[in-house]
Amino acid sequence: MHSIVSSPAIAEKSDRRLPDVSEPSSRPAVRRGSPTALYWLALRMLTGDRAKYLGLVFAIAFSSFLIAQQSSLFCALMNRTRSVILDVTDADIWVMDPATRYIDEVYALKDSDVDRVRGITGVSWAVPFFRGSSRAISPEGKFRQTILLGIDDASLAGAPEPRRMVMGSVENLREPDAVVIDLAGYHFFFPGQPPQLGKTLEMNDHRAKIVGIVDASPPFGTLPVFYTRYTEALNFVGQERKLLSFVLVKAAPGVPPGDLTKRIHDGTGLEAETSKDFGWATILYYIHNTGIPASVGITVIIAILVGTVVAGQTFYMFTLENLKQFGALKAIGATNGRIVRMILLQASLVGAVGYGLGMGLAAAFFAVISHKEATRGFILLWQTMSGAGVVVLFVVILASVASIRKVLILEPAIVFRG
Repeated sequence: MHSIVSSPAIAEKSDRRLPDVSEPSSRPAVRRGSPTALYWLALRMLTGDRAKYLGLVFAIAFSSFLIAQQSSLFCALMNRTRSVILDVTDADIWVMDPATRYIDEVYALKDSDVDRVRGITGVSWAVPFFRGSSRAISPEGKFRQTILLGIDDASLAGAPEPRRMVMGSVENLREPDAVVIDLAGYHFFFPGQPPQLGKTLEMNDHRAKIVGIVDASPPFGTLPVFYTRYTEALNFVGQERKLLSFVLVKAAPGVPPGDLTKRIHDGTGLEAETSKDFGWATILYYIHNTGIPASVGITVIIAILVGTVVAGQTFYMFTLENLKQFGALKAIGATNGRIVRMILLQASLVGAVGYGLGMGLAAAFFAVISHKEATRGFILLWQTMSGAGVVVLFVVILASVASIRKVLILEPAIVFRG
């Protein structure tokens, strides 16, 4: 018996069959190795099925693109509704009839209201301002309804900033029958012709001479914008009993515009709002009374559903198809923590690639349309990019949670099942 046990061949065979588990070399390689190998394996698992991987990426890209693109378009359109207010930079307060709700629909004031506003303590100056419309006709017979803005004859308060003048000067408005036209309007009335001063149009049987061209903020309705003196504007639209649209007010030094609006309202009974508040009132009017928010909102909701349902479900199915691989990793010693990090790495990579691709498409879209005259000023906003990023993060977390739950309750014995 002693000779059999002490036989070198048998002893060697016994050593191979019964390894010493106390030795470090007998521990699973996954447990003692670097987690980098596991993360690399996770990426190989993710990209192994190209169809599902590309489906995940493009679902996220499509969702983030639609969210950022539609939200930026909506913001740009709403900002256009207050274009006239934005271009009047020298006044702090707009005074109007209480019935006026927004810039494009005005209930006229009486001319004497200007003097009433000037008598309020804290008013540095107050001037009349006209906002209306008139039909303009070119010598070639092209005609269009226009946005007509009449500024104070003496001070020219309410005129566009000099830096926005493409040709000519605001001071040229002191000439008879003078108008300043926006660049887009000039291109409409004189297509294919380079900007040139001195051309004439007809407005309400009156001659209108172009003495300046301005790069005005694009209006909501993309109508041509004309600036002229207040008295000229009244001639261009025809006489009515009341034609004064607004009174522009500059607060005296040291007087808060917000306090001055209350003084004007209490002293005259007229509505007075700061430029910022009046701009937001105009935006809110269009939000509450047009179908634009609903149409954009539906598109954004669809984009979120596409990202959440399609991408989330696809990633979950991808995890189900790889349960045996995850079970094998558990069987050789991979901890739940490392498995969870593998899944999070996969989801994060899909989210990052899809989001980057979506933002690239959105940036390319706005780079193209921003150079067109009708859609100038449409840009990709960082706020909408951030919002799209939040949605992508939500989708990634939702998909990860469902997959992680499935893997955590996974038994390693699944590897040995058929």
